[in-house]
Amino acid sequence: MSGQEQPHLQPPLQPHLQVAPDVRMGSGVRLGGFVNLYGCTIGQDCVIGTFVEIQRDAHIGDRVKIQSHTFICSGVQVDDEAFIGHGVMFTNDLFPRSTTAEGALKGADDWSCTPTRVGRRASIGSNATILCGITIGEEAIVGAGSVVTRDVPPRCVVAGNPARVIRTIEPQSPELK
Repeated sequence: MSGQEQPHLQPPLQPHLQVAPDVRMGSGVRLGGFVNLYGCTIGQDCVIGTFVEIQRDAHIGDRVKIQSHTFICSGVQVDDEAFIGHGVMFTNDLFPRSTTAEGALKGADDWSCTPTRVGRRASIGSNATILCGITIGEEAIVGAGSVVTRDVPPRCVVAGNPARVIRTIEPQSPELK
């Protein structure tokens, strides 16, 4: 190779993205690789990490960060400026079964979606499991690995299995800055 020739470089690999045409997405959204989005709404300036799935009828507010390997199912609403850690799992069915009482596989009409809400500026630690039908209050913090089975009051820290309030956060505390 002469001094003026450049080596042939392969173009960078494009991470596999599955973004369905029915996704409504605001401006400034950054997506990691291997993301699966369908039928959901994503607000402006969100960051969605690698290997995240967000299902139909989930709503994500503005400036939300969702870390890798997280699953957000139908019926989940995440308000503005919330943080969802790595590997967080949401549920949406109080009584999941694969078949009806007669033994037939369940279809879309055989279950009821139970909604869940994550309040503004709330933070959910890595590997938490959020059962359906609850509200995580504004500016609340869910500890890593927690199993949230009931509502979390605003500006409280919860942790454990089941998650329990371990302290409250004062409005001017460093955690809220």
